[in-house]
Amino acid sequence: MEAHGGGLRRVLVLAFCVAGIWSAYIYQGVLQETLSTKRFGPNNERFEHLAFLNLAQNLVCLVWSFIMIKIWSNGKSGGAPWWSYWSAGITNTIGPAMGIEALKYISYPAQVLAKSSKMIPVMFMGTLVYGIRYTIPEYVCSLLVAGGVSLFALSKTSSKTISKLAHPNAPLGYGLCFLNLTFDGFTNATQDSISARYPKTSAWDIMFGMNLWGTIYNMVFMFGWPTASGYEAVQFCKQHPEAAWDILLYCLCGAVGQNFIFLTISRFGSLTNTTITTTRKFVSIVVSSVLSGNPLSEKQWTSVAMVFSGLSYQIYLKWRRLQRMTKKRKPM
Repeated sequence: MEAHGGGLRRVLVLAFCVAGIWSAYIYQGVLQETLSTKRFGPNNERFEHLAFLNLAQNLVCLVWSFIMIKIWSNGKSGGAPWWSYWSAGITNTIGPAMGIEALKYISYPAQVLAKSSKMIPVMFMGTLVYGIRYTIPEYVCSLLVAGGVSLFALSKTSSKTISKLAHPNAPLGYGLCFLNLTFDGFTNATQDSISARYPKTSAWDIMFGMNLWGTIYNMVFMFGWPTASGYEAVQFCKQHPEAAWDILLYCLCGAVGQNFIFLTISRFGSLTNTTITTTRKFVSIVVSSVLSGNPLSEKQWTSVAMVFSGLSYQIYLKWRRLQRMTKKRKPM
């Protein structure tokens, strides 16, 4: 009975994590798309300063992580010092800014698909720089994802979707997404290095350090000189409180989503988290297509199926590898 009760609790916690990640990030995606395409006020003005979203997100997550550290740390120390995140903070500032800016040039579904191809630059850099050899199934996953993204990019986008974009330019939009993935790769590698050097570093420490430097860099970028775009973004929010409210909700969704991600990783591991976030991306595309009026053609839906087939196969390969490692560790 105790085992049954423990299993039920574990299932309920997992369902809670899935609901939390999906609801937070799907709604954040809707808000992100709204802010990049919607026209505000009687003059139909666009919110052009999308990089301001990164600063707002950094500030909210910085405060959130500080509160969590004070609540849960219990005076523990030994984590990575705050200044050690300065280099990761640079790439983590530039990368997301490029990802958000891409929404001026390509649709939200296109951006989600492009950012789902993260494994491609990772495998390319692994082979080129470190001489890593990948298996045939891993190359199959990569080809499915690369082929799906390429087919989506080459497919004709509906005129309704294009009309919503601020400055339609597919090559520039996909180029920004690729740079976003490249910078994300450097960020992840640096974070792994910091965690290895300081094993007692908690998820809240990483969240605090990254968002502290992100806030500093974005403050300089947005308000570092008299004509910086941050002043215009603040003025726009004053004139259009609806946009300011959307930005606040966007940031809160990000903070809540990070909490559920940390909970999932701590209770169920990174593979479960990857599965949840991957399926969330697919649902985000469906929601965007249905609710936001971004109709996809049959070719584009085929592209979406290719990409998520590749990602699902990759998750299966990781799960199978994990099962083999677990069996080897068990005593005979």
